[in-house]
Amino acid sequence: MIYNVIQRLNKHLEFPHAAAHCDIPCKIYDPISAQIATLSLIRFLDLINELDANTPLTLASQAKLCRLVSEKDAHAAKVKDEINVIWGDYFKQPQFSQFPDIHNLVHRIMLAGSACKQSIDRASGLALLELVNEFAAAFWATKGIETYTAVCPYPPAEKLIYPQLINDEQ
Repeated sequence: MIYNVIQRLNKHLEFPHAAAHCDIPCKIYDPISAQIATLSLIRFLDLINELDANTPLTLASQAKLCRLVSEKDAHAAKVKDEINVIWGDYFKQPQFSQFPDIHNLVHRIMLAGSACKQSIDRASGLALLELVNEFAAAFWATKGIETYTAVCPYPPAEKLIYPQLINDEQ
């Protein structure tokens, strides 16, 4: 019943919508979500560009193109959101002292993410991945964890920065 009252009030007053990371803070941060979203974005760019070879596009191909562009844009937004959460919630003065250029790096990631939404150029996706990997390396360094670079085992088979995690039980 109270939900219905609030819903009716909202129709007339138009309460502002708020969305946020949990902000507890949980201290569980990992740039892998941004890295995977970037890889997905590059894969969508590859699929979009493969469609371009099939001109003229059939109706089914046009529908696929719409879905691919929508997902590409959603993943670019996810990259920006994931990086923003880590930068805004995890990075504090000790990390800023360790990486004084991190603000500039995050800004460049935001711009590169927007560039990916504005184009279908694979180079823009690769540029974003390079910046996100740089951010991941900095993130893990703030935790004192070494990283390594490896090619991911799935399309688009690009290089990622991974943390060198050691199992103490072995």
